[in-house]
Parts: sequence; structure tokens; C-alpha cells
Amino acid sequence: MGLFEKIITICKRKEYKPIDAEPMSKFLIVGLGNVGSEYEGTRHNAGFMVVDALAKEAGVRWSLERHAYRTEVRHKGRILVLIKPTTYMNLSGKAVKYWLQAEKIDLQSLMVVVDDIALDPGIIRIKKQGAAGGHNGLSDIEACLGTQGYNRLRVGVGQAFGRGQQVDYVLGQFPAEDLPAMEAAVGEACSAVRCFVTQGIDRTMNLYNKKGNAHGSSELEVKNQEL
Repeated sequence: MGLFEKIITICKRKEYKPIDAEPMSKFLIVGLGNVGSEYEGTRHNAGFMVVDALAKEAGVRWSLERHAYRTEVRHKGRILVLIKPTTYMNLSGKAVKYWLQAEKIDLQSLMVVVDDIALDPGIIRIKKQGAAGGHNGLSDIEACLGTQGYNRLRVGVGQAFGRGQQVDYVLGQFPAEDLPAMEAAVGEACSAVRCFVTQGIDRTMNLYNKKGNAHGSSELEVKNQEL
């Protein structure tokens, strides 16, 4: 048997695996919100807005699967599994736990995108652990995962409401004057997610946890070109 024939024989063996057959790194990106047309565009659905933007940029479609709408995109050798839980906000943890297990994704590779009334519209903040801060979706995730140690990306929606009006506020639409800031925040959040999967949570926090970050800066614009 000649050398060429030997090479072909080796390549046909079941145990042979090409070097580039290694699995790609996989991440779970969860946008929190409520399903249904009556909730579209509401403050509480800021998480949905971010993952919708990521899916739109990649030109992929959502499919209704267990506990969530799901799709996936690829970025620089990474697989981003995007989900929008269909459990409604207060039971978000059920979907997060299921998809972490179903996709065999480590907790460190999870990013939860959520609305935050403690931040002004247009501001985003990233944390790798912490309390739920009164957010029912985060509280349920903490209960289901048994830990506060998971990454979250908070999108500011403001708190221009009176006493006893918080529920109506977060379930309400953004006023026209907030839309430019929110559009910028969604774009910035998408960039932060890409940074997270390529450069890690610490680098992402260092770059994006800056006052007024959604309004842009020359430094971030340069950094974003590298992601």
C-alpha cells in the first residue's frame, strides 16, 4: 500500500477527528420580558429588545421551543444561543435552568439581559453577581439556579413614576423622548454581549460600565471595532 492509500485509510477510520472538529464555545444569552403583543415595546421587555436586535443583525429567525423562543448566532468562533422565555417574567428561572442544562452551558457562560428602573434610559451596566434588587425575573432565576453568581446586563428604563405606580410604569411604553436613548442602549448592549463572549466578563465590565456609555465615546467606538 502506497503512502497516499495509507493516508486515505487513516482518514476513513471512525476514530479519526480533524483538528478543526473541536466544538465551538457556547454561550446562553437570555433576554427577559413578557410574551404577547400587549407587552411589545414596554419597558419590562428591554431584555427582549436586545436579543431581538442580535437576532436581526445576524438575519436569523426565532423558533418556539420548550419554555422559550430560541435561535442562535455565531460570532468569531462562538455560538450564542439566544432565548426569550415564554414563562412570563416572574417564572424566568424555569427557562434559564432548562436551557443551561439542555445546551450543556456553564453558568459562567450565561448572560441575562434585563430592564432596570435604577438606571436612566440609555444607560447599561454589567455585573457578574449580585442581588435581584426587587426584580421578580432575577429573583426567580436566583431561586432556580440556587445562586446569585451569574452575569447580568442591566438596561436602564428610568423611574419616572409615583408611589404605587411601578407596575404600570414598567408595563408601559417608552415615551417618544426616551426612544433615541433606548435605541442607543440596545445597540450598546449588543456590543457588550459580543465583547462578553470574546473577551470575558471582566473586560466587558471595564469597557462598558461607564457613566453615559450608551451615548457613545471615541474610546468605545475604537474598542468596538476590535470585537
